[in-house]
Amino acid sequence: MTLDTNEKVLIEARIANDGPSMVVAYLFWFFLGFFSAHRFYLGRTGSAIAQLLLNFMIIGLFWTLIDVFLIPGMVRARQAAMRRELGESMMMRDKS
Repeated sequence: MTLDTNEKVLIEARIANDGPSMVVAYLFWFFLGFFSAHRFYLGRTGSAIAQLLLNFMIIGLFWTLIDVFLIPGMVRARQAAMRRELGESMMMRDKS
């Protein structure tokens, strides 16, 4: 069973309203990058903790700089996961 157009529009609206924002992710990176706030915001808790610990050994600072280029992919991955979760929940709702 597939989703109809109205359900797809509803999912996209939900992602636009509740999903992660690229601007917010970059603001977290810029102001709180040393604390890995951007990774926590994007739901990457494990790598955020690792980066936070490595920041105290200077290695994490390079990782934080590389994140400038990784943030768009992390945002898209989080949005794709949200689409998948919302689509599955709508399909389950339709079955019942």
